[in-house]
Amino acid sequence: MKVLVASAMYPSEERPAFGTFVRTQVESLRGIGVDAEPFVLTGRSRKLMYLQAVPQLRRRLRRNGVDVVHAHYSYVGLVARTQFSVPVVLTFHGDDLLGTVGPDGRTTGVSRLIVAAGKLLARHVDAVIVQNELMAERLHHHPRVHVIPHEVDLELFKPTDRDVARHELGLDPDRPYVLFASPPQIAVKRFPLAEAAVALLRERDPSVELLVVFREAQDRLALYMSACDALVFPSFQEGSPNIVKQAMACNLPIVATDVGDVAQVVAGTDGCCVVEPEPQAFADRLEEIVRRGARTAGRERVRHLDSPVVATRVLSVYEQVVEQARAPRTRLRRAEA
Repeated sequence: MKVLVASAMYPSEERPAFGTFVRTQVESLRGIGVDAEPFVLTGRSRKLMYLQAVPQLRRRLRRNGVDVVHAHYSYVGLVARTQFSVPVVLTFHGDDLLGTVGPDGRTTGVSRLIVAAGKLLARHVDAVIVQNELMAERLHHHPRVHVIPHEVDLELFKPTDRDVARHELGLDPDRPYVLFASPPQIAVKRFPLAEAAVALLRERDPSVELLVVFREAQDRLALYMSACDALVFPSFQEGSPNIVKQAMACNLPIVATDVGDVAQVVAGTDGCCVVEPEPQAFADRLEEIVRRGARTAGRERVRHLDSPVVATRVLSVYEQVVEQARAPRTRLRRAEA
């Protein structure tokens, strides 16, 4: 099967962490025999980028047989749906269906319009993939909606000896480190809450340090997850956050807010918890984790999200839409006969 994977986010030398989840899925699809080809939207102006992508996509589809266009995010889905010759699968990742949260914790007006457009678009594509049940509810659990969370690459994200990881990263072998692995400038990630929590923790243990890591390649991120004592994840809102699943795969303790599917992912894992979005609640749990100094058994909890397993589920969606697209043509040929 030939699949064109369309995305405006894809890693490059300049931005190695940009859209790694799309590349991971492309690679995992290839690993199970799918001919997956990235179609990356690029350009200095985002508005022009989407407009320019329409004729570029049509030219690409004319070259040779593509069975499915898989678009990531609603804007790219609009580009993909400007043609009807090839079935379109659309993946919503979070804020494109739930809205973008501003610094005040409220959904912005512009993002509400984007969400409305995304919901309308969802009615006109061949299948939709979402990250969690809340997102499926926003689309009224339509039969074309499939809940398939992002995969985690268990070959890449795996436990490494803490001292080895710290030596490679140049970190103090004795200092407790709390990891914040999201861009701090993005309001929805709620970095000020992480800062406030660690500030409270430092009143009890001044040696604790907050590490902010968000532009590293995936192999380096995996090292940080083995080197640190805990992941702090205080987001306002998420779909199925990769960072949490990657931390689980590295057996890193986690303190997070109850967003997206985080509670389901960490449930039953000693050393991982969801708490109220308050600095004191985060600080208390982080103190317990640092004092214990133990790793978790989180890796076993995310084995069902290993890349080949999730890729097989995505392939099943492709097969369904291809079969549905062929069915009307088959009926038409029979009628003409």
